[in-house]
Amino acid sequence: MNHPSDTLAQVELWRSERQAAVERALSTWVVNNAPGGLGEAMRYAVLDGGKRLRPLLVLGTSEAVGGATEAAMRAACAVELIHAYSLVHDDMPCMDNDVLRRGKPTVHVQFGEAQALLVGDALQALAFELLVPESSAEPRLGSDLCRLLARAAGAQGMAGGQAVDLASIGLALDQAALERMHRLKTGALLEASVLMGAACGHVNATTTEQLRHFGAALGLAFQVVDDVLDVTADAATLGKTAGKDAAADKPTFVALMGLQAAQAYADRLLAQAHEALQATGLNRVEPLHALTDWVGRRTH
Repeated sequence: MNHPSDTLAQVELWRSERQAAVERALSTWVVNNAPGGLGEAMRYAVLDGGKRLRPLLVLGTSEAVGGATEAAMRAACAVELIHAYSLVHDDMPCMDNDVLRRGKPTVHVQFGEAQALLVGDALQALAFELLVPESSAEPRLGSDLCRLLARAAGAQGMAGGQAVDLASIGLALDQAALERMHRLKTGALLEASVLMGAACGHVNATTTEQLRHFGAALGLAFQVVDDVLDVTADAATLGKTAGKDAAADKPTFVALMGLQAAQAYADRLLAQAHEALQATGLNRVEPLHALTDWVGRRTH
């Protein structure tokens, strides 16, 4: 049996190696040859920044179920492209109107609003292109992955949650309403990352359902931690503007519960994620447990 410190070192090595692999793949697939400077702006939006949590969840889950390696990497990058496009659009003046992202000027500040709009459009299209390569041994897998990602990103997922968020400015949402909003806005894409990783292998319905519970708990925990960091961390640490949710009068878990209760709630959600992961019965889940702990410890 490995010593706990050995296990920690192994999962940290796993994370750094997978992050590097995702970075290489993104750099390969997000090319600089799009016309009108669009390629440069796309690469600016995607590369050299971000935790890559969503791709890591795809890869970790796929490895746990013995999934197809190339399909998992394509799915991992596709999820990250959807995430990146959402950040570009969210930061624009018509949405959150933010000037800092991942420690550098936001895309619309650097390249202009029209180009930022096109960057988001192009990244979204590229995400789905990656999932259906011209030569594929499993065309059904590509369509399944597209369906999972489209549902998570669309009106019944991320985009719908963002619409609720904008409509809720200045309103006092109760906990149930706040959870519903964030399960769409933030949680849907994190849950889809887990399910897309599972789809790259062969998993029974019971295991899939536990993985769904894992992704849902982790997704909501991520948002609660985000709300805590918005009031406890500075902009230099976050890499984005601190305190912007409070300044915009948006409903948050901290505003609803208070700081200590929100942190305690995040801890309960993370415990639920660990329990669901344990209930899958899968053997190679140490990286997913480590990613769950990482969400709870993160500082940005």
